[in-house]
Amino acid sequence: GYETGRVNEYIITSCDKARDAFKGGVTMLQLREKHLPEIYRINLAKAIKEVCESYKAPLIINDSIDLCILSGADGVHLGQEDGSISEARKILGPHRIIGATAHNLTEAIKAEEDGANYLGSGAAFGSLSKANAPKIKLDEYNEITKSVKIPVVAIGGINIDNIDLLANRGLAGIASISAIFEGEDVTYNAGILKEKLKHW
Repeated sequence: GYETGRVNEYIITSCDKARDAFKGGVTMLQLREKHLPEIYRINLAKAIKEVCESYKAPLIINDSIDLCILSGADGVHLGQEDGSISEARKILGPHRIIGATAHNLTEAIKAEEDGANYLGSGAAFGSLSKANAPKIKLDEYNEITKSVKIPVVAIGGINIDNIDLLANRGLAGIASISAIFEGEDVTYNAGILKEKLKHW
């Protein structure tokens, strides 16, 4: 079972880390919480949404259209197995953000045609959070960004040591979990990645 006190502590800690990430330069936050029961996930999402609003940053919910609606989040991110983009658009309406995962050029073009607002494309360098995520050839980023009009964000195993390999590929930015949130200083971690992006 879940102890309410521990969950509340987890929510507070998560909000603190989100604030630290925004202070370091993060511009959008995706909530990817698969383990908490639904009621706690709603509470977490609502709390994170307040933090995002204070930094004027969108909150995107990973996979769950229902949680997006219940929490008042700004949008949802759908993987290849997470349902139809066009169906999500019907449910969420024209103003919410819908992101989509694309592992290659074919998936990228289809996601744009289906109505995605942005693409999370990878895995650039493998993934600690998704062990089965297929790696993308880095040159395919150039093909994808030339072929679609929506922003393309690189995902998967990106850190301070490999981020420079993604420069000059037409990417709008990067998404990272461990390179930002592991370690003591989340603000610093986000800041050094942000500094790298300034030179793209």
